[in-house]
Amino acid sequence: MSFFYWCFVLALVSLISVIFIVICLLVFIQYFKRLFHKNKIINSKTLKVGIFHPYCNAGGGGERVLWVALELLQKRYPKAEFYIYTGDIHVTPVEILQNVKKTMNIDIEDTIKFVYLTKRAWIEAVKYPYFTLLGQAFGSMILGFEALKKCTPDIMLDTIGLTFAMLIFKYLGGCKTGSYIHYPIITKEMTKRVSNREATYNNRRVIARSPFLTFGKLIYYRYFGMLYSFAGRFSDITMVNSTFTLEHLSLLWNTAVHLVYPPCDVDQFKKIEKSIEKPEEFRILSLAQFRPEKDHVLQLESLYEFRSIVPEEIFENTTLVLIGSCRNKDDEERVKDLKDLSKHLSLENNVEFKVNISFDDLLQELKNAFIGIHTMRDEHFGISVVEQMAAGLIVIAHRSGGPLLDIIETCEGSRLGFLAVYPHEYAFYLRYIIEAEKNEIHAIQERAKSSVDRFNTKKFQEEFLRAVDPLFRI
Repeated sequence: MSFFYWCFVLALVSLISVIFIVICLLVFIQYFKRLFHKNKIINSKTLKVGIFHPYCNAGGGGERVLWVALELLQKRYPKAEFYIYTGDIHVTPVEILQNVKKTMNIDIEDTIKFVYLTKRAWIEAVKYPYFTLLGQAFGSMILGFEALKKCTPDIMLDTIGLTFAMLIFKYLGGCKTGSYIHYPIITKEMTKRVSNREATYNNRRVIARSPFLTFGKLIYYRYFGMLYSFAGRFSDITMVNSTFTLEHLSLLWNTAVHLVYPPCDVDQFKKIEKSIEKPEEFRILSLAQFRPEKDHVLQLESLYEFRSIVPEEIFENTTLVLIGSCRNKDDEERVKDLKDLSKHLSLENNVEFKVNISFDDLLQELKNAFIGIHTMRDEHFGISVVEQMAAGLIVIAHRSGGPLLDIIETCEGSRLGFLAVYPHEYAFYLRYIIEAEKNEIHAIQERAKSSVDRFNTKKFQEEFLRAVDPLFRI
């Protein structure tokens, strides 16, 4: 038989296989659409509200949004049933709520129900050494599917930013959907760093060194951005936490979004009494989860640079305190690496690590600290920056993202803090703050404290309810 005959047979078999797969997929989709719809009808006596947050016990700024929003919704809609979808399968509901009270000082009514998800590993970056964004997007849909199978709510709110799960909740589950986006999955800054061939946490050195691989990754980013935009259409109501996120999502999704600043407990932190005198010991406080993008390495490098530009007696009385939570073993390993780096730089006597501390201990640390430091590049907002300013710390943050666009004004006469990028800049501002006159420091503190009221919990509650109320009009 001729070569063309076998080519025809192969093409025909391939076409039949594709048609068969498409038919099976359509049958699968229709089956589960009907199943989830049936489940909603059977349990339609009360309004069921799901909150999708697989890391609800992590204790970070994103989790604060979750718990403040839940506390607010419980009061606003007392007859509704609330479900938290979490992957913290080794923690009991009682322990989760106790941790919320301990670390955030938030009381949640124990009438809520927890839906435990066993497939959270599908959204872990470590599972996808290559094409991480695409892998996590696919994983979020798997996790969303598991959530619907266990409990199909009338309304599903995503408070962590797993946008691709919205496709599952809206199309398969028939849920009304709402999203609170903390940061865009992909940004023009990420694309720019790849284009400039910078080696960073989202661009491996081997890719940065290769023009061919860089070109391929730029194409990958472009098409992933299109998929991200498509998935975003399945969110009926979309909220963002900062101007930085607003600008990127408006560009990527080409849709209207609500700017709702996250709830910062500024009233609680403003109660901290601090002396107007300069302290004898200069404690520099870092408040951030131990994740790679928070760039704690830059803080250690800045302290190393600081040592070279101040007298030894000042450095001996300077301590960098790194406070944050660890979500998993990777974060714990990251803390260990940071401790090793501090020893390598001979800074171990001037650095303290405080992991997963209580809210009361945090208040004490804020009272003792003089300077706040934040080093994440393109931080989407920066709740910890606001909290430190409210507590009276003089803050140095990265000159990008939320700190630049929303939080810190640096014009003389209206200065609220300082912005830096490189270790030597951070070191320069550390020295400047320590050597500055008492009156100048006090003026910055007072202006900063007054400025953070626009980020308080009450403001968040008003804006959040204004955004989500349409979802509850059933």
